[in-house]
Amino acid sequence: MSDLFKKINYEFKNKNLFTEAMTHSSSTGGVSRSNERLEFLGDSVLSVIVSDFLFRALSDLPEGQLTKTRAGLVCEQSLYNFAKQIGLGEEIILGKGEENTGGRYRKSILSDAFEALLAAIYLDGGVEAAREFLLPFMPTDEELKNGSLIMSDYKTVLQEIIQKNPEEKITYSLVNETGAAHNREFTSQVLLNGQIIGTGKGPSKKQAEQMAAHEAIKLMGYE
Repeated sequence: MSDLFKKINYEFKNKNLFTEAMTHSSSTGGVSRSNERLEFLGDSVLSVIVSDFLFRALSDLPEGQLTKTRAGLVCEQSLYNFAKQIGLGEEIILGKGEENTGGRYRKSILSDAFEALLAAIYLDGGVEAAREFLLPFMPTDEELKNGSLIMSDYKTVLQEIIQKNPEEKITYSLVNETGAAHNREFTSQVLLNGQIIGTGKGPSKKQAEQMAAHEAIKLMGYE
């Protein structure tokens, strides 16, 4: 059992799933599969398990507060912190360019790898195995009660503002992607009923969308 398997207290039956979860797109050269598909699945598994955890732990909290708390637990920063706790960066398979520019410790790469690892455990051992892996990262009762985990998730805040008018619809659009594979910059726009209300840039699509939502909130006078 590797050091990582000991830390997460899980041994894979299908080692190929673990390898795929740790394979960054920069290392594949289009020949083998990267962890992007697993990351997609892991995002949903993460949301379900965290939602269930908060629903049971915070039985008196209204929906809006539950949403904000969940946003704080599933955001890129939190996943990055979880990944660092188990030394996940040391296991990620990177291309030379990404390796040479510090990709092993890049927030977006670590957070995506954590989601991919969660999905791999889910596929290998089922939802209970995924839950047992994830729950040790969840906050204590005291942290939940004092509200310290409600972070600035601008997309959630913007959605709550817009929800006051049910006929309004928010969408996000990736409009540009520049830079080498190991140093990407993404540009996203947030649209209200098809009209641009904010633009943001970041090293990942998620961060670019957050920055676009942040700009929209400021332009609307909520900050």
